[in-house]
Amino acid sequence: MTGTIDTRHLPPAAQKVLAPDAPLPMRQMAARGILPGAKPADVVTVVALLAEQPDEAVANTARQTLQKLPPQVLDAALDHPLDGVVVERLASTFADQASVVERLLRQASIGQAALELLAERADERVGELIATNEQRMLMFPSVIEKLYMNKRVRMSTADRLIDLAVRNGLELGISAFKEAAAAIKNELIAEPTEERSFDDELFAEATAVASSATLSEQEDTHEVDDEGEEKLRDKFLPLHARIAQMTISQKIRSATLGTSAERLMLVRDSNRLVASAAAKSPLMRENEVVVLSASRAVSDDVLRIIASNRDFTRNYQVKLNLVTNPRTPFTFVARLIPHLRESELRNLAKSKNVTGTVATAARQQLDRKKQPQG
Repeated sequence: MTGTIDTRHLPPAAQKVLAPDAPLPMRQMAARGILPGAKPADVVTVVALLAEQPDEAVANTARQTLQKLPPQVLDAALDHPLDGVVVERLASTFADQASVVERLLRQASIGQAALELLAERADERVGELIATNEQRMLMFPSVIEKLYMNKRVRMSTADRLIDLAVRNGLELGISAFKEAAAAIKNELIAEPTEERSFDDELFAEATAVASSATLSEQEDTHEVDDEGEEKLRDKFLPLHARIAQMTISQKIRSATLGTSAERLMLVRDSNRLVASAAAKSPLMRENEVVVLSASRAVSDDVLRIIASNRDFTRNYQVKLNLVTNPRTPFTFVARLIPHLRESELRNLAKSKNVTGTVATAARQQLDRKKQPQG
């Protein structure tokens, strides 16, 4: 837990238990929730504080007690204002119980650490509960970040939070915030892009990854809509069909947090914001980058992002792919050529599959290697 608590408002029995010189047997008894004469809020406060005691035996007992609190004790405690430190401990213990979280969110003392913890572990319902308090979201932008990056939080909730941040001039620390903000602000300018067919190697790779998911025998693939018509559930639509139904901001979030198959498809989206978000995804894996760096179906923006990422270009195959990909801006090719092996440079110098500029740069690098080192 973060912070400290002033125990002077607690009853004498509680203060005695929490005093530095309190006897161990007394602490152990209190850690089990036994505090004669104390109100539920005071009992919960004492147990929550003991859960952070240096004595691991006492702390473990207190944590177990919190997990098994009788509902009537917890309910009664939540009816009273609790210290922020206590709320944080309860948030950690009951983050998966929506009914408890809903009441914790009503506590005026709930702080940033507790909200971040709840946002990280939220499901759809809890995510919506947290996002509803816009004043808190503006006070703690990091909570917006945690909700946006939580895959279980609904797309509509994430869109609304980005909209809130943009309207209030907040800068969020998520990888695709600029792209998401531009989409929300409707500042997208349709730019002419070449048509890309769905039969290229990258699409085949994405389709192969998507089709590897298994379907549970008990899982129903269809549902009845509001008009009583049976339709295929969205999650069972082909990947390209699901993506086609998304808004730009939804595509950006899927590109950031989605599966490998979603990234491989969205990175070639005709909208530059979507493609860039996929390339910047914190979930992007090395094997994906190898495929993308060789692809001529992705934009130069995507290749620029890959070439600018030192983690990506540590991989030799990525370096070579970028140099030989005609879409890679030459500025980045020139930086990578000195890192290629001599055998690759010789191949490039003679290759008809690269531009003349790249072949010339390879020959110049070979000449430099032949010069005696002074």
